[in-house]
Amino acid sequence: SSPAADESFRCYSHGSHETDEEFDAFRVTYFNKPDIDAWELCKGVNTLVGYDLVPEQLYDFASAVGILEAVKDKAGPYREICPYVIQELRPTLNELGISTPEELGLDKV
Repeated sequence: SSPAADESFRCYSHGSHETDEEFDAFRVTYFNKPDIDAWELCKGVNTLVGYDLVPEQLYDFASAVGILEAVKDKAGPYREICPYVIQELRPTLNELGISTPEELGLDKV
């Protein structure tokens, strides 16, 4: 096979092609902006959720809880996904003092 066939690309409806590395580099730069505001953070996270991705670095408690809520929403009928994600994130959640939406009672609101 040709080298181009081996390289993975993200294709979008507007016709542009972006390698995984280019996609990642753009998002890392976007989320590492020193002056990123809450609206930009939310917009960026929503875009990543649309791709079933989550940024590695979060900037505040509310954003972290919001992302956990988005994971639950994206899991839909696959109820086993959320407990697994929380299990894998538990050490980090504990270290950072982040509660799950359920622990905060948000699932009952």
